[in-house]
Amino acid sequence: MRLTRCLAVFALAACALMAAGCASRKTVAPMAMQRDASACPAQTDTLLVLLPGAYSDPEEFVKEGFIDAVRKRRLAVDLLRVDAHLGYYSEEVIIDRLRADVIAPAQARGYRAIWIAGISLGGYGGMVYAEERPGELAGIVAIAPYLGERLIATGIDNAGGLARWRAQPLLPEMSPFEKRELRVWRWLQAYSADPPLGDHPPLWLGYGMDDRFAFSHRLLAAALPADHVATTEGEHDWPEWMRLWRSLLPRLPLPRCPS
Repeated sequence: MRLTRCLAVFALAACALMAAGCASRKTVAPMAMQRDASACPAQTDTLLVLLPGAYSDPEEFVKEGFIDAVRKRRLAVDLLRVDAHLGYYSEEVIIDRLRADVIAPAQARGYRAIWIAGISLGGYGGMVYAEERPGELAGIVAIAPYLGERLIATGIDNAGGLARWRAQPLLPEMSPFEKRELRVWRWLQAYSADPPLGDHPPLWLGYGMDDRFAFSHRLLAAALPADHVATTEGEHDWPEWMRLWRSLLPRLPLPRCPS
């Protein structure tokens, strides 16, 4: 019964899929975060916000080499590691907290280009934010993103892909999480057009070929330009995510430090 309840809604589904139980950490306002300044001597106007997975710690971005990879490429970007854990999604406050604690303060500080790069649940978080707040992000990097229950993805596959899919309407009896997942897929459908319809930031996707969410990843990948998609052998863990990060970084139109 507990597992059934977990699978009924997004946040609890995520924790069940990650085999970590259904408990989530308490939320705080503002969210905890750590800033890693650009290695360039001059001030930058580009911010890269890093969102972790449901049960990951922002410090893991440092331990696993994500920050070093950016610095080795001499990218003129500041990084912000945000502790956007599962609790913010289960309490349905992730968009409000990202806006109030991260995006609005960054804009006030003078950042003109704000990116979100997220892993697993964090990748989903970047998409959710962009769908709700169009025009605020310069780009999204989604590494092994959670994309909701497989029921919607199966319908998309049966229709022949995102371009041919006819999304069902949002129904009153749907839970908020079911509505959100459907809205995200409807938002992602715009990427099947060239150029994408509406105010959609450029999107890059990376995933492991044997990732638990790879079925959904392949549907999204088919709607993106080939050079916006990176794959690797493996499943849903940090070694794969780090390989994907190294593969995607050279493709992102991020500024570099002056020579």
